[in-house]
Amino acid sequence: MNPRLAAARALAAVLSGKASLNSSLPAQLDKVDERDRGLTQDLAFGTARWQPRLDLLAAQLLQKPFKAADADVQALLLVGLYQLFYTRIPAHAAIGETVGCADKLKKPWAKGLLNAVLRRAQREGEALLAGMERDPVVRTAHPRWLQKALKAFWPEQWEAICAANNAHPPMILRVNRRHHSRDAYLALLAEAGVGASACQYSRDGIVLAEACDVRGLPGFAEGWVSVQDEAAQLSADLLELAPGQRVLDACCAPGGKTCHLLEAEPGLAHMTAIDLEAKRLTRVRENLDRLQLDAELIACDARDTASWWDGKPFQRILLDAPCSATGVIRRHPDIKLTRQADDIPALAALQGELLDALWPTLEVGGMLLYATCSSLPTENTEVIEAFLARTPGARELDLATEAGLRQPHGRQLLAQEGGHDGFYYAKLIKIAASRG
Repeated sequence: MNPRLAAARALAAVLSGKASLNSSLPAQLDKVDERDRGLTQDLAFGTARWQPRLDLLAAQLLQKPFKAADADVQALLLVGLYQLFYTRIPAHAAIGETVGCADKLKKPWAKGLLNAVLRRAQREGEALLAGMERDPVVRTAHPRWLQKALKAFWPEQWEAICAANNAHPPMILRVNRRHHSRDAYLALLAEAGVGASACQYSRDGIVLAEACDVRGLPGFAEGWVSVQDEAAQLSADLLELAPGQRVLDACCAPGGKTCHLLEAEPGLAHMTAIDLEAKRLTRVRENLDRLQLDAELIACDARDTASWWDGKPFQRILLDAPCSATGVIRRHPDIKLTRQADDIPALAALQGELLDALWPTLEVGGMLLYATCSSLPTENTEVIEAFLARTPGARELDLATEAGLRQPHGRQLLAQEGGHDGFYYAKLIKIAASRG
């Protein structure tokens, strides 16, 4: 299959609200030649990254918008525009190959339209975009609701956040303390000719100078190292783990933090890792097996404690709550297409419900670490503020890290070009059992 067609089909599912790229792209990648998979992935992710900008340009070039049934043609046009403005693919090839895909969609009428619009974009696109630069959606390539929210919450940083969201993320490794120190693994990378340096905030983190195939990393198959962003790595030390503790990792998939907690403290008495979907736990088990670690995995709704909790209190809980994922847009650029402003209050309500449900499973004196990969205070410090107000036995603890910005509650890490993702942490201690 032509990589442009594969990318367009994956994107059409996203534009139609039926899927994310993580779920729609793998099936399309299976249909293209192995040599074209990298290009297909770049076309899909790159088009999603710049979609807010490209979509407004397309609106200038089209006489009327596409019908809902023609999301595949719309996606194909956006893939064509992405090639013209953000790749080194020659214009004649980008246009010709993209137009030719219309036949495979069984929509031959679209060939003339795509050809005319893409050729006009080649001639006039730069001037049209320049004239639209005053619109912050065009300038930042973020949907209007998100651009406005970032500007309101982070008036001094919002443009840098948008720039970081549009940049390609670095490849960051987490060294397994059970096998090597970070310095020892850096030496192994140097011997292998892999450029790398230590992360600033995570004691186990290494940022690679260039992304590479993990199979070529020293000891990857043996579990010496994993891929995980620096911000996500902070949870292991912030939880203050100790031998003999029972630990809960709630909303654990794909299991990176579960594994890191087990690596950081081999003496844990028990690790329970739960997630809503059983199929997501398959990936958790694969990660545990590669690292030769073990945890009790349970597919359940974390809020329904009667269905999964054995009644024995936990000394530590990590709640990596479902969120808007606005801090990891650079890794999942289709978030710009799939998230809407109305999602945020609903997510904040869910986050509060999870805190309320899990708090009774924590023993008095135990700690709960609340985490999200969101850049929006609505899901972060405001959620913690509301929880503390309604929970007399909860107190907030300081976080032992200089990463990010201190908030009224917790710390907010904003996405950094060449550095960590956007993330949020707050740590709570249970000083008394709830009355009632």
